Amino acid sequence: MGFLDCMQQMTRRTVMRKSTTRANPLEGRLAIANSAAMTRLACFLILTLAAFFPLMVAAQTTVFAAASLRGVLEEISQENQVDFVMSFGGSGTMARQVAAGAPADLVVLANEEWMDWLETQGIGAMGAAKVVAQNALVVIAPAGTPPLDAPKDLHSLLKGERLAMGQRDAVPAGNYARQWLETVGLWQALNTQLAETDNVRAVLLLVARGQTPAGVVYATDAAAEPAVDVIYEIPADHHAPIRYLAAALTPAGESALDQLGTTSAARIFAAHGFVPVAP
Repeated sequence: MGFLDCMQQMTRRTVMRKSTTRANPLEGRLAIANSAAMTRLACFLILTLAAFFPLMVAAQTTVFAAASLRGVLEEISQENQVDFVMSFGGSGTMARQVAAGAPADLVVLANEEWMDWLETQGIGAMGAAKVVAQNALVVIAPAGTPPLDAPKDLHSLLKGERLAMGQRDAVPAGNYARQWLETVGLWQALNTQLAETDNVRAVLLLVARGQTPAGVVYATDAAAEPAVDVIYEIPADHHAPIRYLAAALTPAGESALDQLGTTSAARIFAAHGFVPVAP
């Protein structure tokens, strides 16, 4: 609807009210003049908002990402003054939601297997996945806990309680933790003694509150929580490489992905403990 159409519709309503002004012609003319001015202002505001609303919506970029990326993506969004609408969770959860049609522009996962699975789901506009960062795996315990000399010492540390980790089949950190425990020969002994969570941040919270004596998380998560200490650094060759992959689903997602590959983004990834990928 154009400005003239808007004016015509509003004017019809004004004319319909003229009959109420015949008793006092002067008041009637003033009322009509005021009504006409208000009509023009209302039409201007309606059409201006209608023109700019699509631009305001388009300025937002929806990002579905692994929970361990919360801090770094929020900082990148702030530094680049980009309006990221972010949803965080386990990589498996994020991948399934995107495959089910969730309106994401960019998806960032902490596991190549989940990204490979997502690529098989027939999402037509999905671009090629790119590695944006890397991470390491550690064992944590409440602050003040002595370090482990070897993985076998987990038995004496747990004392029959549970080891916290991400869900083995849905959360990448849980999958990496299982690979490590299998490599060092502890999986059979401990797989019934686990507290499995929906994401790594939940593991961090359980250990920080002292609800479990130990947990397996990414090094970046451990560095962000003063209530826990790293008691064992898991060798990188005891599990698959921990690489974060991102894929764009829309043109807005392509733009956001480009921003994750800048020198500025690499600096922010490094500040949060990630191993950045060279721009």
